[in-house]
Amino acid sequence: MTGPLVDPGSVPAWLSPLVKASDGLDWRVFSRLTPPDGDSARSAAVLVLFGEGARGPDVLLLRRADTLGSHAGQVAFPGGGADDGDDGVIGTALREAEEETGVDPAGVRPIAILPELFVPVSRFAVTPVLAHWQTPSPVRAVDPAETAAVARVAISDLADPGNRFQVHRPGTSYRGPAFEVDGLFVWGFTAGLLSVLLSLGGWERDWDHDDVRDLEWETR
Repeated sequence: MTGPLVDPGSVPAWLSPLVKASDGLDWRVFSRLTPPDGDSARSAAVLVLFGEGARGPDVLLLRRADTLGSHAGQVAFPGGGADDGDDGVIGTALREAEEETGVDPAGVRPIAILPELFVPVSRFAVTPVLAHWQTPSPVRAVDPAETAAVARVAISDLADPGNRFQVHRPGTSYRGPAFEVDGLFVWGFTAGLLSVLLSLGGWERDWDHDDVRDLEWETR
């Protein structure tokens, strides 16, 4: 099941357009974020958690530890692979978010499920779960071996044209959106998803798509 889980009128007005826009989406909306190619991908989920902080609407992000075997040091949404005991993709997303950031699931209201997307590097078939942080709780890097930092990043900062550009990996055809905000460099799957969500939510501002920078980041 994909699409809204709640009545768009039951969420804050700034979040309602995104809930409405989640209805009827398929993976093609997400451009380079393609669906799995067969049965070899492992099921996973990420929690895209929207709250309201001191600087207005925000989203919860983390930076992965530099010592991890894959996606080391990269900025990501809380999430990971499904466990047998999870209650579907929502259960996976909430469990992983609690394990990685300490967020209290009791204060989180899932509001929409997006189409499953494929991450070739890790061979995960990832389902993004959108949620509203109704009752915010303290967050932190629970296990430094997995998570280096946790941050609530303002939507207005992500939408700021000065914080947006594209990255190109030399020697490849890869080109994708990226952000530099609050000391975080966001690219890859996370930046691709954020870029689409800014558009769907009506938060996107005009930015320079011709600002393309070489990606000087080791991908593992």
